[in-house]
Amino acid sequence: MKTNFKIITIILAGILASSCMVKTNETEIGIKIKKLAIFGKSGVQKDIYSPGQYHFYIPVLTEFKKFDTRLQTIDMTYDSKTGDSRLQDDLLFKTIDGNDISLDVIIQYRIIPDQAYNIVQYVATNDYELKNTIIRTISRSKPRDIFGELKTEEFYISKKRESKSEVVKEELNKIFQPMGIIVESVLTKDYRFNKAYQQAIEDKKIADQSAERNKSATSAAIEEYKKKMEEAQGEVNKTIAAVDGEFKKAQIEADAYYDKMAKMAQAVDAEGISEAKGIAKYNEALAGTGGKAMVKLEIAAALKGKKIFLLPMSQGGMNIKTTNINDLLNTYGIMSLSKDKQATPDK
Repeated sequence: MKTNFKIITIILAGILASSCMVKTNETEIGIKIKKLAIFGKSGVQKDIYSPGQYHFYIPVLTEFKKFDTRLQTIDMTYDSKTGDSRLQDDLLFKTIDGNDISLDVIIQYRIIPDQAYNIVQYVATNDYELKNTIIRTISRSKPRDIFGELKTEEFYISKKRESKSEVVKEELNKIFQPMGIIVESVLTKDYRFNKAYQQAIEDKKIADQSAERNKSATSAAIEEYKKKMEEAQGEVNKTIAAVDGEFKKAQIEADAYYDKMAKMAQAVDAEGISEAKGIAKYNEALAGTGGKAMVKLEIAAALKGKKIFLLPMSQGGMNIKTTNINDLLNTYGIMSLSKDKQATPDK
């Protein structure tokens, strides 16, 4: 009995002597695997050991696995100097219309801490194995199928690539989430075609650029023509406006002159009417009882200062109807002059 106790004591002492402490850093969690269970069940334990702490375990009886909970990146690229693996591991596949293409893809993922024990039990026992054996392998296969659904020309359209990236992300999460892994993003970078096709694309780009330059030059010429047309139209409009102004000015002046003449005509008409009314009133006055007196007064005024000759108008005397009055007046004038001469003595 004592011998058995000693043996057990020696075993326990050996176990204690081989025990050790392990620390998880600020972003790591720990999982224990019981190789030999004195108490409880052996195998992967569901307990999650917190980050940033020291944890005790006995290597003989248990294993301690650590996983980083930070966002992890797999950069699969053509350039070995930029990818995380430092190898050329871009994705090679064919487009749906049969052209060879290589595509740089970035996968970002993280583990789900509460399911870390599931990763240890069924998927991988450390971060390196998880990343390079599981995530990278699956992430190189599924995206080829999905991005291969694009036509060659569609790779030039960023929205088309982004749409397929979302599909890749959804499909990868269907595979990884049951394992305790979640894919946060799938991003595409550069893409390349085979040399012959690439050269054809470059030639097409040059031709397109030339066409665009020609279009720009044509557009510029059209715009210049429109500008000149607008300037010419402006001058025409200016001339039309000036002519319209002169016409309106002349029209206003003509209207004003017409109004003036119309008013003058109305004044003359009114004056004529007034004068006619005056004459009519005057005629009425002459036709009345005082008319003869007025006539006599007018005759007297007309004969004032005039010489009057009395001619004999008897039955046996001068007949005025047959007498030449002018000769008679001349005769009377000469006789008068003769009398005046005789009456004046010679000096």
